[in-house]
Amino acid sequence: MPTSDYDPACLPDLLPLYYRRLFPFSQYYRWLSYGGVSKNYFQNREFSFTLKDDIYVRYQSFTTQNELEKEMQKMVPYKIDIGAVYSHRPSQHNAVKSGTFQALEKELVFDIDMTDYDDVRRCCSAADICSKCWTLMTIAIRILDRALREDFGFHHLLWVYSGRRGVHCWVCDDAARKLSVAARSAVAEYLSLIKGGEETVRKVVLSDPIHPFINHSLSVVERYFCQYAIVEQDILGSKESVDKVLALLPEDILSFPVNANYSIKKGGQYFDKEIMLQYCYPRLDVNVSKGVNHLLKSPFSIHPKTGEKEYYQSNLLYTLLFKRLGAVGCLFFFFSSSRISVPIDLKELNTFDPFEVPTISLICEELERPRADEAEDDDVKDKENEQEAGERRRIRDYKRTSLAKYVKVFDRFLEAMARSRKGEMLQKSDLQKDF
Repeated sequence: MPTSDYDPACLPDLLPLYYRRLFPFSQYYRWLSYGGVSKNYFQNREFSFTLKDDIYVRYQSFTTQNELEKEMQKMVPYKIDIGAVYSHRPSQHNAVKSGTFQALEKELVFDIDMTDYDDVRRCCSAADICSKCWTLMTIAIRILDRALREDFGFHHLLWVYSGRRGVHCWVCDDAARKLSVAARSAVAEYLSLIKGGEETVRKVVLSDPIHPFINHSLSVVERYFCQYAIVEQDILGSKESVDKVLALLPEDILSFPVNANYSIKKGGQYFDKEIMLQYCYPRLDVNVSKGVNHLLKSPFSIHPKTGEKEYYQSNLLYTLLFKRLGAVGCLFFFFSSSRISVPIDLKELNTFDPFEVPTISLICEELERPRADEAEDDDVKDKENEQEAGERRRIRDYKRTSLAKYVKVFDRFLEAMARSRKGEMLQKSDLQKDF
C-alpha cells in the first residue's frame, strides 16, 4: 500500500494534545526505571528528540517522571529515540572529564526493516508495505522470539511495530541489559543467516549437519512459504522471477539435463531449504544490536513519515486543527497522519495489521468525541462542573481511544517483569536466611 507524501502541517496541533493527554508516561517511566534497580538508573538514560524541521537533539535526560512529562510537553518531539544508561547524566556529558562518560547498559535490541527484503518481494519496494509482505515480519517475530527465549533463556521481550515498515524487539532482562558489545555481537551473529550485500546472489549457504536453530527456523518458514512466496509473491509467475530462483541453485544441479540421474555434491542437498530461507528468513540490522550506545526509536513515539491519506467526516476535528486555514464549516477533508509505534501482542500476531494501528489524528479525534456518560445539559452546566469534567478527562484519556489496547499490552509486559523481580527478591531473601 503506497504511502503519500507527508504533510507536517498538522503535527504542531496534534502533538501537544498527544503528550498532554494520551502518552502513557506512567507506564513508560515504570518500564525504563526497572523498579529502581539502581540509583540514578533512569536519570542516566539518554533520550534523543527529533523536533520540528528535523532539528535533532541528543543527550537528553530526566530525573523523574514529572520532569520527563514537562520537558516532552514543552519540546513536543516529532520522534523519540532511546539510548543507553550512562555513567553520568547524559545532559551533563560535556561537563564530565574526557573519557569518563561511558555507556554502561542498554536493552538488547533488534531492528527488522522491510526495505532489507526488497530483493525478495514483488508487491512493494522501499518504504511501502502491504498485507502480503507483512508476512515477513510475522515470520521474523516467530523465529527470533523462540530463539531468544529458548536458545538464550531471555524472558522479557517487548515487540514493537515501528509505525511504518518494520518491527523492533527490546530484550529487557537484567542479563540482556548488561551484555558487553562482544556478547551482543555474538547473539546477533548467531541469529544472522542472510550474508552478503547486493552483489551476493546466494545469501544462504547451509552446511551439514544443519544446526538445530536453523531447523527450528525452517519449521516456521515452511508454514508460511507456499502461501507467501508461491501464491502471494508469485515468485514463479514470470521469467524474470523464475530466473532469480534458478540463480540460487547450485551449479552442479543446473548443469544436469532434465530426468538425468546424478548425485548432488555435499552441501548442495539443502538447496530447497536455502531458497526458502533466502526469501523468508529475518534480515537483521546487526549494527543496531551490537552497539550499547546505539539509539532506537521509542515505543509510543510518532512516526512522522507514515503519511497515509485518511478521510474523515469531522467538523469538530477540522475546527480544532485547521481553523486558522478557514472554511470551518467543511465536513470532508483529507490530511496526512502519523502512525504510533505500538507494542505487538504475540497472542494475536497472525492477525496483527499495521494499517489498523492508530494514527495520531485518529486518537485525537476520538478523544474529542463526546461520551454519553459525560454529556450534560447545557442549562445546568456551571464553571465547577466544567472543571470537574476537565479533571476526569485528564485521567487515563488513552482509554477512550484506539490506543487503549496497545497500552494494555504494554501493561501486561510490565506486570510480568514486576512479578519476575519480586520472585528474584524473594529468592535472594530466602538464600540469605539460609546463611
